[in-house]
Amino acid sequence: MAGITSETQRKLTTIFSADVQDYTRLMGVDEEGTLETLKRYRDRMSRLIEAHGGRVINTWGDGLIAEFSSVVEAVRAAVDVQNELAGLNAACPDDSRMLFRIGINLGDVIVDGDDIYGDGVNIAARLQAQATAGGVVISSTVYDQVRNKIAVGFEFLGPLTVKNVAEAVPSYAVRIGENRREPPQKTAEAAPTAPDATQPAWQPFARRRRPPAVLAVIAIALVAINLLSWRGEFWVAWPLLALAFLAAAHWARSQTLFDTRLAYLAVVGGGLIAINLLSWHGHFWAVWPLLGVAVAAGLHWARQR
Repeated sequence: MAGITSETQRKLTTIFSADVQDYTRLMGVDEEGTLETLKRYRDRMSRLIEAHGGRVINTWGDGLIAEFSSVVEAVRAAVDVQNELAGLNAACPDDSRMLFRIGINLGDVIVDGDDIYGDGVNIAARLQAQATAGGVVISSTVYDQVRNKIAVGFEFLGPLTVKNVAEAVPSYAVRIGENRREPPQKTAEAAPTAPDATQPAWQPFARRRRPPAVLAVIAIALVAINLLSWRGEFWVAWPLLALAFLAAAHWARSQTLFDTRLAYLAVVGGGLIAINLLSWHGHFWAVWPLLGVAVAAGLHWARQR
């Protein structure tokens, strides 16, 4: 085939991309100390990558690219890396902790000697840029391979637009301790350091927060308007139900005791019951959609097992 030699070929592989959150600020505070910490942390990361059957391909600045033949081992390596680095950071002051972001993608790449190139690498870099500090984000191709094989949870973040890739890439956050809920920091380092990777133009709705306190203020204001303009009808019940649903959805997204999707389904079920009661005409019609919600919850639970 034209253009393909023994040194240049294509293959399917799992790409692991990592960089340091807020690296420029850390360098500005303590250049020598930051470089020493970066070397020490990256050595730990490299050892864990090799222990899981991976290979470090390249490092640049604060970034690192590795590849794995196994998708499962790539995600396990990422979880182990973040857990080990979290232990190292626990002994450091908050403003000097070095937190890595990791993105993982399964894709077709061009191999040229010891390096790999192509959309598969660019997607991994974009996923890494979407991750929170200390977090891991994976593509849907990775999620499909690992969702029933690794004892961690996942949170759907929505589609990710990637330069030179026609279709958006659905992405998932891997839940690692409390870091999975940390909101992304708005800093100059939010842009990835890898070539051909740019920051998403929008943030997934799943990451936007509507504090319950704000919803409570809106609810109180609506009740006050209803009472001050009283005409014998408590019309505010419906907007209050909508606000209650938003607050419950915020709880489902923020809680850590239950599976997030099951929590969302519970919120939907509660909303259906509330709508049925507010529009009561002697018939409990919500039983049928509730049955559908229960089936969806059961199927999700069975897949997770």
